[in-house]
Order: sequence, then structure tokens, then C-alpha cells
Amino acid sequence: MSPVERDTISLSFLPESGAPPVEWRISDDLVDYDTALREMDERVKRIISGDAGEQVWLLEHPPLYTAGTSANDGDLVAPDRFPVYRTGRGGQHTYHGPGQRVAYVMLDLKRRQQDVRAFVSALEAWLINTLWQYHIRGERREDRVGVWVRRPDRGPTVEEKIAAIGIRLRKWVTFHGISFNVEPELEHFSGIVPCGITEHGVTSLVDLGIPVTMAENDSVMRAEFEKIFGPTVSS
Repeated sequence: MSPVERDTISLSFLPESGAPPVEWRISDDLVDYDTALREMDERVKRIISGDAGEQVWLLEHPPLYTAGTSANDGDLVAPDRFPVYRTGRGGQHTYHGPGQRVAYVMLDLKRRQQDVRAFVSALEAWLINTLWQYHIRGERREDRVGVWVRRPDRGPTVEEKIAAIGIRLRKWVTFHGISFNVEPELEHFSGIVPCGITEHGVTSLVDLGIPVTMAENDSVMRAEFEKIFGPTVSS
């Protein structure tokens, strides 16, 4: 039994009966951030109007920083290092770049649960269960969003963040989503105070000794997504 099955609000965030499967889209090339925002915004509009179904879009960005709606300008340590994008998602500053799997999650909560906290908990459960497939215990924290890994090899109280969550809703359709560190350049996080937290660092699967490819990790993420959110179909 994975750890999340003992502490999550709910592992089920399934759609209403008869809903079509979620489109599972993967972009192999790096996707410019403005392009991603434009396409995501268009897809959300089409989901709201009923012209398109739900979608999870997996991609990687070129190196960049984003600032969420709660971002503190003082947390941008190196403003000239990479492009900085102000974005409407919740949260503070974060880094995106090659080796990090970004998943933009566009789901219609009217077909599921109109409960934002439950949705965030479901995203956390998805990430924690993915980590458990590598025998890594990911944990949630009440005072900070995301998924955390204890690092006793670096000290008895050391924790590092392996996944971030930042979402937005429009008429109960979700967008933005999660970022999961597979093998990014961890030094790139030094240009910001990630999510406004100074006392903890960041880590990745490869940093934890898990030599997995992005494609292999995508398969694990898809299997764990389906357990919580329902079936998917390849784009």
C-alpha cells in the first residue's frame, strides 16, 4: 500500500459516468512558454464551450522562471538569468527547464468534484503514488504546497522538493498543473527562492539515484493518473 492511501482526502477524482477518456498529449520538443499558455488557454475555452474534451498535456520548457499570483519580487534572485513570466496560476516563483516534466491538467470539475482542495489533494496523490513506484516516499506538508522527500543522508531534518503544483480555474475548468523533476539542472533553481521557501532545497529522480528516462517516467505517471482520474486516450 502506498503512503498516500493512508493520508489523502480521496484517491478518487473520477468523472461522471459515461464521460469520454482524458486526452493524453505529449510534446517531444521543447515548448515555448508563451506558446504553451496560448494553446492551453484556447483548449480551456473549448472545454468550457463543449467543443473539446479534457486534456493532460505533458511537455518540457526551455529554461525560464515563472511568477505566480503570490510571488514576492524579492524571491527572484537572478532576474536576468532566464526569461521571467508573470502567470495567472496560484503560487510563487518556480523554475521550468529541460529534464523537468510539466503536465498541464485541463479537467472539467463540473464533471468530477467542484472542490478545489480535493483537486489539489488528488494532484498530490498522483505525484506521491508515482514516486512510490520508484520506492521513494513523497510527502505532503500542510504549510507548503507540492511534494517533498526527506533526505536523512544530508541531515536529520533536511527535506527537498521534487514536484510543484500551481493551478488556476475558469468556470470550474482547471489549467496549469504540476512540474515533476526527473533530471533538470538543479543549479538553475538557485536563481529564485523556489515557492518562497528558503529552508529547504530541491531534488529530482536522478539526484535520488533513479536513472529513468522521460518516456519511462511518462508511462508511470499515466498509469497512476488513470487510477485517480480515470482512463486516458493518446492524442
